[in-house]
Amino acid sequence: MKKIILGLLATLSISLLINAQTPQKPRESQKAQITQTVGFTNITVDYSRPNKKGRVIFGELVPYGKIWRTGANENTTIEFTNDVEIGGNTLPKGKYAIYSLPQADKWDVIFYTDSNNWGNPKEWDDSKIALKVTVPVQKIAEETETFTIGINNLTTSSAHLQFIWDTTLVDVEVACKE
Repeated sequence: MKKIILGLLATLSISLLINAQTPQKPRESQKAQITQTVGFTNITVDYSRPNKKGRVIFGELVPYGKIWRTGANENTTIEFTNDVEIGGNTLPKGKYAIYSLPQADKWDVIFYTDSNNWGNPKEWDDSKIALKVTVPVQKIAEETETFTIGINNLTTSSAHLQFIWDTTLVDVEVACKE
């Protein structure tokens, strides 16, 4: 009996060592995190960055009129250490998933209270929408290969949360409260 147990333990140990030494392939859509202090508020965005790779992005890869996780892999999250104001409405401090509903000329940007999903939630629940804002799409001259989220145009009390991919820029103003 001792030989069987020792044999199983040896097999398990070797298996763990082999798996630990197997190199992992990097993700196609690399992980990114951006943290920015605006006034007294820290804003942190975690997301994955897909590449264009010659594809038509908006209207095809990311269909118009369908909820998009606003990135790749697990859903994009944003965390605020203080309450903020977006589109004239207060968004309480906390962590949210960012989803969007892209259209050719505008996007609905959605801050969703359930931030623990892989991609889109299995069951969309409107009661989990903490805030939704509609913003216009801006076309930019230079093509951006890799999906990028930025926190730009900073003041001591505001910033612009920007989504940039291909020739599209979507800009959401965030006012930070003390």
